[in-house]
Amino acid sequence: MTYAKLDEGLVQSDNVASILDSALDAGGGLLRLTPTWVPRSFLHPGRRIRLNPSHLYAFGAERGGIDERWFASTTEAANDGRVWHEGLSMCLFEGQKFLLRDAVSELGNRLIGEATFSKYNRWPVYSKFFDNMGPIPHHMHQSAEDAALVGQEGKPESYYFSPQYNNVDNNFCYTFMGLEPGTTKEQLRKCLENWNKGDNGILDLSKAYRLKRGTGWLIPPGVLHAPGSLCTYEPQWGSDVFGMYQNIVEGRYVPWELLVKDMPEDKHQDLDFIVGQLDWGKNVDTHFKDNNYIEPIVDEEKSGDGYFDKWIVYGSVDGKQLFTAKELTIAPGAKCTLQDPGASGWITVQGKGSMGSLALQTPAMIDFGENTEDEVFISYEAAIGGVEIQNTGSEPLVGLRYFGPDCHPNMPANGAWRAARG
Repeated sequence: MTYAKLDEGLVQSDNVASILDSALDAGGGLLRLTPTWVPRSFLHPGRRIRLNPSHLYAFGAERGGIDERWFASTTEAANDGRVWHEGLSMCLFEGQKFLLRDAVSELGNRLIGEATFSKYNRWPVYSKFFDNMGPIPHHMHQSAEDAALVGQEGKPESYYFSPQYNNVDNNFCYTFMGLEPGTTKEQLRKCLENWNKGDNGILDLSKAYRLKRGTGWLIPPGVLHAPGSLCTYEPQWGSDVFGMYQNIVEGRYVPWELLVKDMPEDKHQDLDFIVGQLDWGKNVDTHFKDNNYIEPIVDEEKSGDGYFDKWIVYGSVDGKQLFTAKELTIAPGAKCTLQDPGASGWITVQGKGSMGSLALQTPAMIDFGENTEDEVFISYEAAIGGVEIQNTGSEPLVGLRYFGPDCHPNMPANGAWRAARG
């Protein structure tokens, strides 16, 4: 089977300026994005992200199945054997494609706002659907300091379990997170020593939490986690660093290289260094769930007759607002003007309607290389000015959107869901 090339007809970076201006003017500051598919060689696709099942191995069987779709991404996927644009979102206008990364480089102030562009010189966050049949290895993402040792950026992340993309639980609807209080570094070191002796037993040192649709988690850098089998919406920092600390998952062997891929080469066998990349205090936190669990909160100021806006990712990581996300629901026949303090990446998860001049339609099944009408980048200028969204269908129109750092002065604090729930 021959698959379409995702970058076919791509406009090169030095020719983006003119088409970008036209696209922004025609869309009122909105950019249509095409699906960005990412495979993982060590995982088993969960088959819920609407990709045609016959196209799961469109990158080649040796690359593994496609289990992720990335949204409004200017971050490259750190996969061996990757195609050059893997992980990078593409904009579509009048049949022509161009990279969102090139668009931000060209008109950063207009697209993501002067404050964000001047500080980061890029869109520093992204989100994705992460969808697997079973659990993945207990792993962590490096802190900014540790990632800098190999010229990378750290990666805090967050989860939201969208009900629309979780019609089934798949094989293991639980996520191991952190380590049991009282666990010692010597015990963890022993797991690494046993890497080639069968299951290294790291999950014996951890605790699994049952996953619940419509809720989420914050995952700080340096914290071990083994995501379970719910399809997960993941706003996160714009990096793809990780270290796998579990060696066998559901009978699949995880090579040592995936533990140390983002660590200095001279430290690849230094077990004390490898253990030291974990944030020990956060891993053995006696109130781990209290400090990291999230339930949605309705934003009353942004809700009205026939629509409501909910915070689904909020709270700070190490005292910083790095990313946030909201879920907008509009009843059939209703409409609203969406006005936010910053740019966002939008994905439609239910229903149909319109956003400004762009159609919104939730696909039932997507062929690899097919362009859809479910994803939009809402530029800073469009967000500030306000965008009209209308439900033209017979069911609720639901969209998820995520934001960059320091966007919301009224972001709820960590744990605010307790008071909201009463």
